[in-house]
Parts: sequence; structure tokens; C-alpha cells
Amino acid sequence: MKNIVVLISGRGSNFKAVYETSAKEKWAEIWGIRIVGVISNRPDAAGLEFAQSVGIPTAVVDHKKYEDRESFERDLVKQIEAFRGDLVVLAGFMRVLTPYFVRQYPGRILNIHPALLPSFPGLHTHERALEAGVRIHGVTVHFVSDVLDGGEIIGQAAVPVLAGDTPDKLAERVLKKEHILYPRAIRLVACQKVRLEEGTVKMDLESSEQLAIF
Repeated sequence: MKNIVVLISGRGSNFKAVYETSAKEKWAEIWGIRIVGVISNRPDAAGLEFAQSVGIPTAVVDHKKYEDRESFERDLVKQIEAFRGDLVVLAGFMRVLTPYFVRQYPGRILNIHPALLPSFPGLHTHERALEAGVRIHGVTVHFVSDVLDGGEIIGQAAVPVLAGDTPDKLAERVLKKEHILYPRAIRLVACQKVRLEEGTVKMDLESSEQLAIF
């Protein structure tokens, strides 16, 4: 799973972190791992401009031009295949994927969620964490299933919830962990050090230690 296609909807800060880590760690030279394309469902996504600036091919599959979710996803799959993508990485892709799409890439779609799943799936995670009064919050990387934020967990990073935290302050600290955890998880999955087998995540001890960040 060496060819990565990234799906974005906005600024693509996690995509940028993945790209910068891949360049710094020489993924292409050492492991043959490359980001071969970036696709957005929004033509105005700022992440497209960054991708183009570093020479990564881009495409837009605008969901607003489709009458239903399935027809949108069929064209999305066609574009991923045009890029010859092996691994699909969601980086702020703000569309709920249907079972049809997930079935096209079993064990080959990754997502990052700004909470310690299974707590706080869905939106507004930082506000909800503060309202719930939890003392530890964080981020989760998981395989994508047809259940929203319900796929098998690959790795997590934790941050403390501090006195005086606001959703924005908490989000900023979580984002720093996202930018460490997501590239690491993607590299390990692309190298098949971490994989999904019969609904269970398999990895060795070294990979497990790399994916538990505190």
C-alpha cells in the first residue's frame, strides 16, 4: 500500500503535516511510499493550493453537483483509481462515507478524529469534552468502517484538560498531537506493520509503542 491518496475538504493541516513528515523522513526513498494525489469535495479548499505548490496532483469531485451520495462516491472512486491509490487517507474530509465506498477499500481507509474514541464521536468534540468534565482528551487514528467514527482503532494520543481551557485552546493542543500521530500511523499502515485482519488490528510491539503518544 505505497500510493497514498488524501481526501480533504478545507485547509488540510493534517495533510500538510503528513507531507512534511514524509519529506523529512524520506518515505519515498526508504519505503517507496508516495502521496500520489489529493482530492477535495470543495473546489475552494485551501489544501489544494498547498498540494499544487509541492507538485502533488489534485482533483475536485464537488459533492454539490451530484443528486445523491452514491453517484458522488462512484466518481470519487474513479478519481482515486485514476491516481492509482492504494491507501485512502481522510484529512478533514467532511463527508460521511457510505458502505458502498468503504467496501471498495477494505482495511485501506484511515481517518483521524479529535477525541479519544469511543468517547465523543461526531462533531464538536472539544466542546463536548469540556462539558463532560473529562480530565484527559486527545486524538484517535482508526480504520474507517460503515459506522461513523466506529472503525477499529490504530493509535491514540492523549492531552490533559487544563483549568481555564476553552474549546479553541484544547483544540490547539490536540492538533499538535494529530500532526505527530497521523503521519506515524499512515507510514506503519503503508508498510503493513499495522493492518486490519478479520476486523482486528494487528501490529508488533514496536509499532504499538509508536502509536501510543502521551
